Amino acid sequence: MRIGMLAPIAWRVPPRHYGPWERVVSLLTEGLVERGVEVTLFATADSLTRARLVAVCPRPYEEDPEIDPKVWEGLHIAEAFERARAGEFDLLHNHFDFLPLTYSGLVDIPVLTTIHGFSSEKILPVYEKYNGQVYYVSISHADRHPKLDYVATVYHGIPVEEFTLRRERGDYLLFFGRIHPDKGAAEAIEVARRSGRRLVIAGIVQDEKYFEERVKPHLNGNIEYIGSVGGRERDKLLGGAYALLHLINFDEPFGLSMVEAMACGTPVIARPRGAVPEVVRDGETGFLVHTVDEAVEVLPRVAQLDRGRIRRHVEERFRAERMVEDYLRVYRQILGS
Repeated sequence: MRIGMLAPIAWRVPPRHYGPWERVVSLLTEGLVERGVEVTLFATADSLTRARLVAVCPRPYEEDPEIDPKVWEGLHIAEAFERARAGEFDLLHNHFDFLPLTYSGLVDIPVLTTIHGFSSEKILPVYEKYNGQVYYVSISHADRHPKLDYVATVYHGIPVEEFTLRRERGDYLLFFGRIHPDKGAAEAIEVARRSGRRLVIAGIVQDEKYFEERVKPHLNGNIEYIGSVGGRERDKLLGGAYALLHLINFDEPFGLSMVEAMACGTPVIARPRGAVPEVVRDGETGFLVHTVDEAVEVLPRVAQLDRGRIRRHVEERFRAERMVEDYLRVYRQILGS
């Protein structure tokens, strides 16, 4: 089996810090290589992989302002489809959102697209046009669009061994994600303010105005912003928290940070929007709340949750190995073997 894996070029594969799509692509690619699958990874030139790396774009455009996204995205996608047309692989797996679909009619091999969420309803016409001509995978049942047909739902998986179970509860609340109105940093601040608990905020600033108006004025000795965190520092930060606050204001397609927190045994307090109820078990691995008031009210109950059981929930449902096997089944189904 020969798979072409088309990654985004916003960040490196795997990402240094932030880059959830690139992280999933990396885990899937390396897992497939371990199972003897011949994978060609299309990613930035600084990417790290045991697969065959084909790189047109030298660096991630989010890390280098000299990289024009439109120019290099066009070249990057074209390279993958030109090689597909030349017969270099049996299936092209697209993780690049909707744009590569417009190239799909130019190749004879199957094109599989993992839809990592819909940034806007405005992109739906592209998915609708190619519905039935390509194959779609959703990353949660909640993120399926009623106008589209899907070959499978495949939950993201993580390398659980990279996360340390910490049975002793930490003392701080944690916000871990993009600083953007969708993700609820302001709501996390309000929970910290009302409860008197310390809050650590980690993540890239995606909305500068929101950060300047809703986050920065509240930073003090009790509320701290530490920027983007990855690697061992991420493991330590997630595991040392009393709870992860995920009080989102949009329909979450999946929520990788919730899984990573739970892998450390850290409970999640989240709004039940989108895929959140598929990821967090209310009263067992965290609490589903609708308001800031409810989030404050459940804080004392967090201490009653079994951190070991929270970790087992991830081991049972969200391991990277399970994700790889699920995608292998999808590939075989599409290829008819």
